[in-house]
Amino acid sequence: MPMYQNGEVDPALKALEARQDEIMRKLYELKAAVDGLAKTVTTPDADMDVTTMPQTTTMSAFTGTADLDALLGKDPGALRDIVINANPASPPLSLLVLHGLLCQSYRVLSSVHVHSSVSSVPPQLLSCLGPRHTDSHTRQGFQLGFTLIWKDVPKVQMKFSTQSMCPIEGEANVARFLFRLLGSEPKDPIVATQLDSWVDTAFFQLAEGGSKERAAVLRSLNSALGCSIWLLGHEPSLADIVCACCILQDGQASSTPANVQRWLQACRNLEHFHCITPLLQ
Repeated sequence: MPMYQNGEVDPALKALEARQDEIMRKLYELKAAVDGLAKTVTTPDADMDVTTMPQTTTMSAFTGTADLDALLGKDPGALRDIVINANPASPPLSLLVLHGLLCQSYRVLSSVHVHSSVSSVPPQLLSCLGPRHTDSHTRQGFQLGFTLIWKDVPKVQMKFSTQSMCPIEGEANVARFLFRLLGSEPKDPIVATQLDSWVDTAFFQLAEGGSKERAAVLRSLNSALGCSIWLLGHEPSLADIVCACCILQDGQASSTPANVQRWLQACRNLEHFHCITPLLQ
């Protein structure tokens, strides 16, 4: 079967690749379902309230509950799976930072994989979620599964709880979802709206906008940070995470205004930002 016809990829080859992707997706769903069944059958305490488990203390800005049942409802199956597809050409830095925060609040089973659509991935991307768990075979010992798949995709894709297959697209939307799992979302509707506005500004203007849009956002950031240590007050929030990550990923942090540079350094000094440092070098 020729690979090209009239200079284009053979439709039959495209169909074969699509069928292979569908088979792999169904296999992953089946694995998750089997793991969930195994947990409910072999562990009598599978439904034990996670609030009775020891929790790791988080930084003061993220002191929300670490009770997934309270946030998402009771789930009698295995740990809740988060599966993210991301392009290695543009690593989703904000999601890596949020993964670090999730690990402070929950017992997270993390893993990194490479899809066949990607020829090679730098070593730092393979270890971006930290060392592999040696006890990964005992899934019931964890509360969240966080799987990052480096894949040739146009935008970040996330599926939560692979059995129900609820798709979410775009780094901004995935970041909002992960942040809400921390139970740290502002209760004040005005502050919550300001947070959403900064998230949209970060991804639509800083990350995807032109030079004029980016310059305008940097001026707004510089002005806001002249009145406050962080964008939404005295503690860092999702707004700081996504805005800082978009600027750092652009690689021109040193050319930003003075208040922004001071704030960026404060962000990089936070423990949960350390995981992205190797990706910025």
